[in-house]
Amino acid sequence: MTVSPERSLSTELPTTPTPTREEIFASHEGGKLATGLSAPLRDARDLAIAYTPGVAEVSRAIAAEPALARRYTWTDRLVAVVSDGTAVLGLGDIGPRASLPVMEGKSALFKTFGGLDSIPLVLDTTDVDEIVETLVRLRPSFGAVNLEDVAAPRCFELERRLVEALDCPVMHDDQHGTAIVLLAALQGACAATAQDLRHLKVVISGAGAAGVACARILLAAGASDVVVLDSRGVIDTARGGEKGALAAGTNPRGVTGGLAEALRGADVFVGLSSATLPEQLLATMAPDPFVFALSNPDPEVHPDVAARYAAVVATGRSDFPNQINNVLAFPGVFRGALDAGAHRITESMKLAAADAIFSVAADDLGVDRIVPSPFDPRVAPEVAAAVARAARRDPAAGVTEGDQE
Repeated sequence: MTVSPERSLSTELPTTPTPTREEIFASHEGGKLATGLSAPLRDARDLAIAYTPGVAEVSRAIAAEPALARRYTWTDRLVAVVSDGTAVLGLGDIGPRASLPVMEGKSALFKTFGGLDSIPLVLDTTDVDEIVETLVRLRPSFGAVNLEDVAAPRCFELERRLVEALDCPVMHDDQHGTAIVLLAALQGACAATAQDLRHLKVVISGAGAAGVACARILLAAGASDVVVLDSRGVIDTARGGEKGALAAGTNPRGVTGGLAEALRGADVFVGLSSATLPEQLLATMAPDPFVFALSNPDPEVHPDVAARYAAVVATGRSDFPNQINNVLAFPGVFRGALDAGAHRITESMKLAAADAIFSVAADDLGVDRIVPSPFDPRVAPEVAAAVARAARRDPAAGVTEGDQE
């Protein structure tokens, strides 16, 4: 397809009024969260059931059969949103206290979109051993861990260590939530333009937490030509660590150099860094490429500029079409994992989540509608159901026979 240079994506969505500073601070006063009761306390009888002496019966039963805690406490539906405040939004290392409003917001999203209770835990340490030990000791209090805004490369080790140490679902959303939604969006873009992901040359600018996870999920989904670069250029095996390991499975054409060399003839640009994408490089890409400029609040290239060359443009912003928003993924992923009684979130569960998001978008697909709206009520239930099914089929998810439906 050919896209007119005069096309302006900014005119395709209704304008959302920008909230004032006063509104923002007023909405955060006292925090955004509060606990609620699942059963009322109206009289002495209710008190005797909810607390002493009645609660002792439940505590005795759990002491005799610990698995009953899943049924008679809230841990089975409680997600711990955990951060050390080292990579918060576009703000960077602002520390645990300043990160808490973001974690409260994440908990609000879990409740609104996934129907899950969650509790923000911000930790005043960046030591991986201390974080792991803290969460191991707190394990009886929650049913899953959503890692949030932990800086790379420490986030890779932390997630790995927690997956090994805890018998419950653990996912670093900045990695895998982004990757799941990106894959769903690419599936939507391919369907809208009659292309095949397996044949596309994909360039990912940014080799941090999100970039590494996005490259890996695309490879798992069948992409065969993925090139990843950071500020030093195309990554290679000499980098070591996560980047070196990723380089071993990417860049099949042996591209060297920087962004200019990587983008020449590429079909897809995925921006996951603060690097600017110059307009002249867009002209060197393959005809009608996909440009996913996902950095927030400032995309690598303005969507209106990208639209002069691209068949499909996506950003992380809500004021342009095709917002790549993690809220499409994480509430349903955790809901599905907990529904299935999974002890792990596996690659097959992530792929199932991406397929589910795409399936919802497929009902009303277009080059400016490659993913559903975050407010589409079908998204989280579809993702949760698909993730639960995948968990029950995947031995690595650790679903026991008693948890199977």
